[in-house]
Amino acid sequence: MNFLDLKVIDEDGVEKPLRDVVLGRWTVLYFYPKDNTPGCTTEAKEFSELLDEFERLGVQVVGVSRDSQRSHLRFKERHGLRVRLLSDPGAELHRALGAWGRKKRYGKEYEGAVRSTFILSPGGEVVWKKVNVRAKGHAAKVLEAVKDLLG
Repeated sequence: MNFLDLKVIDEDGVEKPLRDVVLGRWTVLYFYPKDNTPGCTTEAKEFSELLDEFERLGVQVVGVSRDSQRSHLRFKERHGLRVRLLSDPGAELHRALGAWGRKKRYGKEYEGAVRSTFILSPGGEVVWKKVNVRAKGHAAKVLEAVKDLLG
């Protein structure tokens, strides 16, 4: 199955294939582990602060995590976030794009979301990707990548 056919839940609680969200527009699709955690909050705030610049370039910014639609709404409200957030509760989209894998924390190994970012063309093709990124400063690096891609 093509990753564009995988279903996500938008902020209105509507389940739809990813293609309905991304086709026809340049899209920054970033995956993060969990709402309201320090790194994820930093990353979401930085993308929100740069959103006007992305939009001037014709690019939408969409965050994806396994959190529920309700959690996303609280996350956005609590931190004044402006980016669109999607829920991928079963991590199917995470797995399809390689944003899921083995992690280690405090000596324990587990599977989870790997902080990753993808830039998709208006046709839905992945034209740029970074996996296992650091949250702080990442949004600015993605903006530079977008500017390089769009010339």
